[in-house]
Amino acid sequence: MSVKVVDASAIGALLFGEPEGDEVSLALHDVEMVAPPLIDIEIASICLKKIRLYPEKRESLRKAFELFFLLDIEKIDVEYPAVLRLAEQTGLTAYDSCYLWVSRTMNAELVTLDKKLRNVPLA
Repeated sequence: MSVKVVDASAIGALLFGEPEGDEVSLALHDVEMVAPPLIDIEIASICLKKIRLYPEKRESLRKAFELFFLLDIEKIDVEYPAVLRLAEQTGLTAYDSCYLWVSRTMNAELVTLDKKLRNVPLA
């Protein structure tokens, strides 16, 4: 089974029924998913933003959020000094650099909907 790094944009699309969710689902079929621990708070942040935009969907959004914790995503600790250097080199945020660092360290494909992050070379 191959390993893929997943970011919050990809998992958020799956959980919250965004149009790109089908694309993400195909990319993650029969793979082992890994991510830095910050994915937890990023998914919570996505959910909160959606609740604030669509308060009438609060319950369904919270249920979708709870599904996140049923996903089998292994959390990989990152080396923050290396992440900071990577952010400086690439122009990415520190958050996005965490995902890129995991991807590069594990030599694993990064599944993201973030165009800027997607366009940074893995090596």
